[in-house]
Amino acid sequence: MRIEQATPEDCRAIAEVHVLSWQHAYKDILPAEYLDALSITSREAMWRESFFSGQPQLLVAKDNGTVVGFVAFGPSRDEGAQPLCAEVWAIYLTPSIWSQGAGRLLWLTAWERLLAQGFKIVSLWVIVGNERAIRFYSAAGFKPATHSTKAFTLGGVSLQEIRYDFNGNG
Repeated sequence: MRIEQATPEDCRAIAEVHVLSWQHAYKDILPAEYLDALSITSREAMWRESFFSGQPQLLVAKDNGTVVGFVAFGPSRDEGAQPLCAEVWAIYLTPSIWSQGAGRLLWLTAWERLLAQGFKIVSLWVIVGNERAIRFYSAAGFKPATHSTKAFTLGGVSLQEIRYDFNGNG
């Protein structure tokens, strides 16, 4: 397993991982119709635009040259966030390699890059009920932030997200 900087050629594979991961991770949270309608083509366009804008930063996990996961990260997008606070915008893996260490490698490589850029704290948002992700983030040292939930609607379902923070001591 290699972690490397994403290239424009990786955008299609990133989109494929993104859609497949959502379809598995959120199958008990979001309606099947919504998940089935996710478009690899539109996700590819989104990731290509992100790549060329430089935000977020994007790393991929490759197994024998095939993209099997990615992490997107950069400065925190939260209103009022401190300048030294970064954010994991997304981290997804092909479901067939879940719980095999690739997610941890992606996270640790992103954290090394963020430290080198002067960031001291990292936050992320996770959908309440996404127990697999919560276990992963907790094992990596992230802690739920007090009074940090927000509600939103996706696929016709009312959901809540909670912010988790990592301060390097986890």
